[in-house]
Amino acid sequence: MYKPTPTALAVALSFCAVPASPPAFAASDADLAEIRRQLQQMRDAYEQRIVNLEQKLAKAEGVAAKAEETAREAESSARQANLRSPAAPATAPANTFNPEVSLILQGQYRKMKDVEHRQISGFWPGTTHDHGDDHGAGERGFSIDHTELVLEASIDPFWRGKAVLAMADGEVETEEAWFQSLGLGYGLGLKGGRIRSGIGYLNEQHAHAWDFSDAPLMYTVMFGEHASYAADGVQLKWVAPTPFFLEFGSEVGRGANFPGTDRNGNGIGDGTFFVHVGDDVGSSHSWRAGLSYLQTKAKNRSSGDGFFTASDGADAVGIFDGKSKTMIADFVWKWAPDGNSKYRSFKLQGEYFQRREKGTLDCQDDAGAACNGGAGVVSDYRTRQSGGYLQGVYQFSSNWRAGLRYDRLDSGSRHFGANDANIVNSSFTPKRLTVMADYSWSEFSRMRLQFAQDKSMQGVTDNQVWLQYIMSLGAHGAHRF
Repeated sequence: MYKPTPTALAVALSFCAVPASPPAFAASDADLAEIRRQLQQMRDAYEQRIVNLEQKLAKAEGVAAKAEETAREAESSARQANLRSPAAPATAPANTFNPEVSLILQGQYRKMKDVEHRQISGFWPGTTHDHGDDHGAGERGFSIDHTELVLEASIDPFWRGKAVLAMADGEVETEEAWFQSLGLGYGLGLKGGRIRSGIGYLNEQHAHAWDFSDAPLMYTVMFGEHASYAADGVQLKWVAPTPFFLEFGSEVGRGANFPGTDRNGNGIGDGTFFVHVGDDVGSSHSWRAGLSYLQTKAKNRSSGDGFFTASDGADAVGIFDGKSKTMIADFVWKWAPDGNSKYRSFKLQGEYFQRREKGTLDCQDDAGAACNGGAGVVSDYRTRQSGGYLQGVYQFSSNWRAGLRYDRLDSGSRHFGANDANIVNSSFTPKRLTVMADYSWSEFSRMRLQFAQDKSMQGVTDNQVWLQYIMSLGAHGAHRF
């Protein structure tokens, strides 16, 4: 379609602007012919440009269509490859080591009371160390707390590997070291090695991803000093083909960590099962809920000093053999305007657990003799304990967040059988209220101030103050939901 140019319009307007009175001179036929020729040239030039642009558009659309078709063919080929056995791929690509490397620097200053044998009253301590029940729990003043070195990379088109090395005060331990499938298909995923269990909500998260400086009391009494359950074994997950998120998972492993113990045997020491379900509600809300079950075994699990008290008032040591069963229910709800959490967001998170243990208990004093100086007694032992936490974290700007958490546990029922006469059995309800505020310069740097009124030790109210920094260097993937 012809569109007049500004020059043509100016010419036309100049004619329109001629006064009604007779012109001083009349244009010759040659002048009129020249004007018509120029207008025709302009019309032809613009029509040619339009044709050229239409041809370029058609060519670009053809290239895009071909690229889309190629992508569909590649996706179809990948799906077919996933259905084949990974043991015999069509081609074996070169395996080059180019890992994603990250270093997490996490340190703190902590002010709290000096309490001997710091542990949560009424619950079996999950550590034999004197420095506390979780990362830096018993360290006062300045400490580097917890440093992580992470290496992660694809092994080939079918597998991926990851190792997490934790460093603290000259000690290095392997927190995680696993391989994970990339192409089993049908919603299946396989992971093997040393893995963080998929039970609960917080368990798979590392300490630097927590919203508070320390773990909830619930995780400390469930899993001991690291406040998470990891095991050497295998994990199988299945994500159902539903319009909402539905995941089932199961694990078997060595079961060497608390509440289990390491044993010299060929069998399976622990087993887990979990199911998670979640969905979006509109464009601003999302949620996830889950149920989990862990069963493990303990052999000669020692309580350490200060947990049991003999009837004569002396400290007693309990030796437990038996089974431990833990059930967990978790829920998290997130809000962000139109799903954009850059400036404002809110997260409500809660978990509840119940643990039952059954077996035998041997009560001894510090010297290894029977409690109260009497004959050795190995008795029945049964417990039923529970507890949980609820927390909320509100982000009110791109940099600032504030949070509130409440912990409450129930030491429940504990039956010592024939040792009821040898051990003082008192119930207790540990509680703690925590508030925090943190500032993040970016997703890689954060500083946090936290205050907690801790009443988890019987007869002690410990007002604690934390100042924590978390710095992330290098490649670091997004955290879990």
